[in-house]
Amino acid sequence: MFRKVLVANRGEIAVRVMRACEELNVGTVAVYSEADKNAGHVRYADEAYNIGPARAADSYLDHEAVIEAARKANADAIHPGYGFLAENAEFAGKVEETEITWIGPSADAMEQLGEKTKARKVMDSADVPIVPGTTDPVTEPEEVEAFGEEHGYPIAIKAEGGGGGRGMKIVEGPDEIEDQLTSAKREGEAYFDNDSVYLERFLENPRHVEVQIIADGEGNVRHLGERDCSLQRRHQKVIEEGPSPALTDELREQIGEAARRGVQAADYTNAGTVEFLVEEDVDRKAGELLGAETNFYFLEVNTRIQVEHCVTEEITGIDIVKWQLRVAAGEKLAFEQDDVEIDGHAIEFRINAENAAEEFAPQTGTLRTYDPPGGIGVRVDDALRQGDEIGGDYDSMVAKLIVYGSDRDECISRSLRALREFDIDGLTTVIPFHRLMLSDKAFVDGQHTTKYIDNELDPSRIEEAQAQWGTDTTDDDGNEESVVERQFTVEVNGKRFDVDLEERGATPIASQPSSGGDDRPDTVGPGGTDDTEITGDGETVTAEMQGTILEINVEVGDEVAAGDVICVLEAMKMENDVVAERGGEVTQIAVDEEDSVDMGDVLVVLD
Repeated sequence: MFRKVLVANRGEIAVRVMRACEELNVGTVAVYSEADKNAGHVRYADEAYNIGPARAADSYLDHEAVIEAARKANADAIHPGYGFLAENAEFAGKVEETEITWIGPSADAMEQLGEKTKARKVMDSADVPIVPGTTDPVTEPEEVEAFGEEHGYPIAIKAEGGGGGRGMKIVEGPDEIEDQLTSAKREGEAYFDNDSVYLERFLENPRHVEVQIIADGEGNVRHLGERDCSLQRRHQKVIEEGPSPALTDELREQIGEAARRGVQAADYTNAGTVEFLVEEDVDRKAGELLGAETNFYFLEVNTRIQVEHCVTEEITGIDIVKWQLRVAAGEKLAFEQDDVEIDGHAIEFRINAENAAEEFAPQTGTLRTYDPPGGIGVRVDDALRQGDEIGGDYDSMVAKLIVYGSDRDECISRSLRALREFDIDGLTTVIPFHRLMLSDKAFVDGQHTTKYIDNELDPSRIEEAQAQWGTDTTDDDGNEESVVERQFTVEVNGKRFDVDLEERGATPIASQPSSGGDDRPDTVGPGGTDDTEITGDGETVTAEMQGTILEINVEVGDEVAAGDVICVLEAMKMENDVVAERGGEVTQIAVDEEDSVDMGDVLVVLD
């Protein structure tokens, strides 16, 4: 077994991996950006190294910085978690060329299955059904148009290195092709260091069912059952559960064996997830299940641990992260396929800092109260503590709540109890939405599809849930004596050392600029970048969330109509169109591309 593992990630997944390491008596190393110097995964690790500025491309996605940190720490392995570099075959190959062990599939296997067009070819050759689409990347709008003429609309443009809805754009008609192709390529480059995209026919009423697999270096492949991740918004999973409430055992076995067959064909090792789309029967009644005759199609392979791996761990009793470490250390799987038993039911709730009543807009703030639930069958994976701040530099996840029950009914009842107990104040989260879904007939009956939230769920029900169960995020005006926490950070040769002091009744220490220059991004004040003076007298278009300006689509003097896209704002790894609420002439543009902005900052003035 390894002596010391560097976790090339942040947040709850970094802590999850470190906990597995600790149980195996393996030391842990964290890496962090300037924005994360006080983060939970840094606190948890045995040691930590600064690898760059807040921008992920300059820190968590910096290959050389991560490998250099591992060398400084004398780590003998790197675990990538999920996201960031977890599915980057180039990075995996660089690690393999060093004396450091890569905890994951080989770079070759990752290239075959991690890049979606290559994965489709592998699965097709292994007799796994695939969704109609391209098996080579597309680069030109004309290719998308030709595909649409042959297969019809809508079309999904998907980033080769993407996942979780990031880097995926839906084209409803020919007039959207150019913008959506550009956006998908840009997201792929920004978050996966790969701007290659491919096309698929966009299925209208699918269920999202995925199979967890683990494979060792001796050709043994096991699947650990399936998870149903059909409850999604904007193609991102919100609630995941296992086993699926919609499949017969016969269909379940077909999908599981297809996953094993495809993975074996790619000479794959370590953990991964094979994702499928299962065609829902829109006439299916409550209590009926999808049988062996149901069509299912390969979607993609995630060549890493998944956010929702916890669901499988709860219903199988198998610690997937520990097996990742063991397989990477050369151990053989100690169980046969017949030894894998599915017991009970588990549901995972992503506790995101988002306001579901405002189209799941990302939120920022400070956790004045953070009191997670407990009790039998309740697990919380997190890295945050009371007093921590949620910024807009990375994704919006606060924690993962995983609930286990002897069957689905008990799991739902226990989940409601756990969600009621989850006390978060100072930050808007999706907890009210989760409570709503557990009383929603379509979800309770297991008849929801990936389109349910976006196309069928009445938005007024979400607003009512937020009003009923949401927490107040305004600051208290009490006169209690303030407690000031002062943290001094010293870095020696890039390694972090912290000294924490607490003082009552003191004034906070003002932030001072760092010596030798300031690498922080520009910050937009109330009047625009660097407090740009707003000279126009017209209506202002402001930022609805903290983020970074990726693209400005107007110039001074342009006439815009209500609904026109003024600019594109990236917030928590998602691109968001900023649109004009009314028409007018652009009289001032207060920001530049790549500027960082806060909620409420003026972007454009219209007259």
